[in-house]
Parts: sequence; C-alpha cells; structure tokens
Amino acid sequence: MELRDKVVVVTGASSGIGWVTAEAFAQRGAVVVAVARREQLLEQLIQRCRQHSPRSTFLAGDLGGRVFAEQVIDDAAARFGGVDVLVNNAAMSKHKHVYHTRVEEAERVMAVNFLSCVWTSFAAIPYMLRRGEGAIVNVSSFAGRVVPPREALYGASKAALNAFTEGLWQDLEGSNIHAALVIPGAIDTEIWEKLDEPPAFRGRKTPPEAVAAAILEAIEKRLHEITVPRKLDLMTARLLRLVLPGALRFGLRRMDPVPAQLLAAARERALAGQRLGDPSDR
Repeated sequence: MELRDKVVVVTGASSGIGWVTAEAFAQRGAVVVAVARREQLLEQLIQRCRQHSPRSTFLAGDLGGRVFAEQVIDDAAARFGGVDVLVNNAAMSKHKHVYHTRVEEAERVMAVNFLSCVWTSFAAIPYMLRRGEGAIVNVSSFAGRVVPPREALYGASKAALNAFTEGLWQDLEGSNIHAALVIPGAIDTEIWEKLDEPPAFRGRKTPPEAVAAAILEAIEKRLHEITVPRKLDLMTARLLRLVLPGALRFGLRRMDPVPAQLLAAARERALAGQRLGDPSDR
C-alpha cells in the first residue's frame, strides 16, 4: 500500500507507541487522525504531524465507550472520504494481583484493550470494502502470549485481541483488507509509570520507535504477525509455554512470588465475607 494521502486512524496517540506511529505515518504523507483522551497532548502531536501532512487532525475521547469508538471512524470517513488504515493501539495497564482486583476493573480493561478494537474495526471494514483495500493493525502485547504475574486481566485482554486478529486473517480473505498483529515486549513508554503495583521486571526496554517501524512493515510487506523486539528471550519464553509450561510457571513464580502476607490478607477478607478487591475497601 502506498501511504501518501491515505487516511490513517491511530488510537492511543497521545504518547508512546501511538505518538511515534502517528508521526511516522505523517512523515510518509498519510493523513493522520490521532485519537486519545488527552486533548492537549493530541494538539501538540498534530502540530508536528502537520509539518509533513497538513490535513492531519485529532479526536479526543474515551475509546472504552462504543459510541465514541464508532464515531472516530465515521467522523474520519465523513471528513476525508474514507478510512484506509486503522491502528488499534489504545490500551490501559492493569498490573495488579487478582486478590486486589475488583470485577469492575476487569470490565474496564476488556472495554479499552479489546472491545474498543472490535468497535473501531467493525466500523472501519465497510469503508475499506468500498475503497477496495485497507489495513487493520492491532497492537497487542507479549503478555497475551505469556502472562506474567499480576497481569491476568491485561494478558486476557490482549489474548482476546490476538484471537480476534487471527480470526480476521481468515474472514477477510479475498477482500484486499490486510489484518496484522504487532506484539510488543517491554517497551519504554509511560505505561510503566501507571502500574497499580510495582513491576518485577528489571530488564531492558525497547524504544517505541521499534514498534512504529514494525507497524509500518506489517502494512507495507503485508506481514501477519511481528514480535518486537525479535529477541531470543521472548522466543524462548514462547517455546517454553508450548513444550515445558511447568518450567515457565516455575520461572515466573520465582520472578514475582506471591507474598505470604498478601495471601493471608486475602483469606481474612474472604472469611469476613468480602469479595476480591483493594485492601483498603471495607
């Protein structure tokens, strides 16, 4: 796909992966529609994008609601005549032990990280069918393949996104609409500052520009799946998940074991007739 003058919707664009991805598309001459909640940051981003793509614009709102998610696509199509590329990157972190988590948090994570991608994709596909071509890139996470401790909800939301994308590979066959899955590992973004509980991970983080490059590569080369970074430790973890799952679980338990006091507190809440939730909930 030649990207010049193509209409590209990028969600989660106010920072990190979304920000650098929007800039990368603008530098190739695409008309960028940047989407996120933080309007002031989107204004700054679009000022940079317009240096290369003067028609680029933004929409500020919460993609965790279906009405706004569908509106993003319809507004972009109404303004520019269609949608050529959709990059579903918006996501929220949820690094929190299951004993501390309320069921309402699960609903919110699934709405933002998974259902928003379904809503935008379902809205975009008819416009792409009219164009005769299109591309949908869903930005997942390696936590959707190998779920670390305290990532049950986040990993579940990304695993759902993985399965949805793989289903699109089959269902969109013959339509000339390409669906791609980009799976980042540990990426150096502000998401690490928004974790509910301290992370056990102490390894090196990859710059978000590597993910933006993978998104563009997936579109330009019509690749179905790319893991970023392409490192041996990620591939080893994925292999262990398939052939030695017990060894993988052992390693993850050692990385972030369940503290005895955490279990004791959860049991005390259970004996008091309380549901799962934050220890401060009474």
